[in-house]
Amino acid sequence: MSEASARRKSNEQPALLDTELEHLPAELRWREWMSRVEAVIFAANEPVSREVLARVVGKSCNLELVIDDIRAELADRPYELVSVAGGWQHRTKKVFGDAIHAAFGQQGGQGEKELSQAEALVLMCIAYFQPITRAELSSFFGKEVSRDLIGVLRAQELIASGPRSPQPGAPYTYVTTKNFLSQFGLDTLRQLPDFEALEDAGLLSKEKLLAGDIPVGLASREADGEGEEERVDVAGDETA
Repeated sequence: MSEASARRKSNEQPALLDTELEHLPAELRWREWMSRVEAVIFAANEPVSREVLARVVGKSCNLELVIDDIRAELADRPYELVSVAGGWQHRTKKVFGDAIHAAFGQQGGQGEKELSQAEALVLMCIAYFQPITRAELSSFFGKEVSRDLIGVLRAQELIASGPRSPQPGAPYTYVTTKNFLSQFGLDTLRQLPDFEALEDAGLLSKEKLLAGDIPVGLASREADGEGEEERVDVAGDETA
């Protein structure tokens, strides 16, 4: 290998990052870890997992405490650090939603999408009863759930194909995605309101679901009522 080739190959290799920072006093070391973690999260366009953040801090670094300290410093800022979809992400605070819409309009957010009420109901059903087939969804609602409707949810990356069902023909099932968690501000599916508890409390039932009642937690804000069919904002007002 020529000297020029060797130099070029060396330049292509990323420099090793000093994560332990043993040469720094403890306070400065902690501050540097905080800055690195916040920088990585800020640069990402999706929630950043613990595994990724662990690459930029020392082995003795407690990431939860780092996150807590960053959150404390952001207390007076218009954005915050949230735990969502198995990771952390910067998001603007909900209280500034009106200001953001006033600046950019209803369609100002690049990731902003709307679901019709029918799409929202099917998505909610998938969230609670996944993995579930299209035939099972159709049986649940008492009418066919079209491939086009499923296609809308797939196109928005709110659902994906799950394991094949053991039913004859081994049809595909549908499950919610990491993006679903992110869009609705959930860290895990365990944060969905407990369906049985909602039923026991008389707040939700199959009859209410079929009647079009959407639980608060699955719609980020009230529908705007425009058009013939009510539509639900999926992106919400908090995405950075």
